[in-house]
Amino acid sequence: MEWSTAGRALPGQDVSGDRALVLDTGAGVLFAVLDGLGHGAPAAEAADRATVILTENCGEPLDVLMVLCHRAMVETRGAAVSLALIEPGETLQWLGVGNVDSRLLTLGPAGPELRATMLLTGGIVGYRLPSHLQPQTLPIRPGDLLLMATDGIVAVGPESLDLAKPATAIAGDLLARDAKDTDDALVLAARFRGPCP
Repeated sequence: MEWSTAGRALPGQDVSGDRALVLDTGAGVLFAVLDGLGHGAPAAEAADRATVILTENCGEPLDVLMVLCHRAMVETRGAAVSLALIEPGETLQWLGVGNVDSRLLTLGPAGPELRATMLLTGGIVGYRLPSHLQPQTLPIRPGDLLLMATDGIVAVGPESLDLAKPATAIAGDLLARDAKDTDDALVLAARFRGPCP
């Protein structure tokens, strides 16, 4: 995997409520993007609680991780949470509650193409968790790019991305070009290079 994150706090704030995590689960790589409700210290507290839970329990299934995050954030503002697990066998599992946008992109004959978009479930982790949490599973191919962004980033189409660039440049360019001035913002870009030999 080649991955990078880029983020910043709401202009005028010292701390961001948006967080990204990349964790080796022993059976794959877990990517998590969290957007604490609102901004500032209360949003950061919610995201930090979930970060601890994910780090300590990263080997659990995605739906279990979501429930554990929910329990940890009950006395906070809560957060939008999206989780993506890339597993051996070239599969991607993902699950999202709230509005962290996640997409799988590939380079097609005519340029970048959208392969899949995470189906998000309404709710706020820590406040109102949906009763049915069902991760989606899809194949992933070498060269595919996983792109996850909080709602502080203006949604962009695949045609505006240069998939030939490294993940660091893709995440940095999106933050610089498409971050809103009214919220914290964070982008995670991860390229699947292929299974380990």
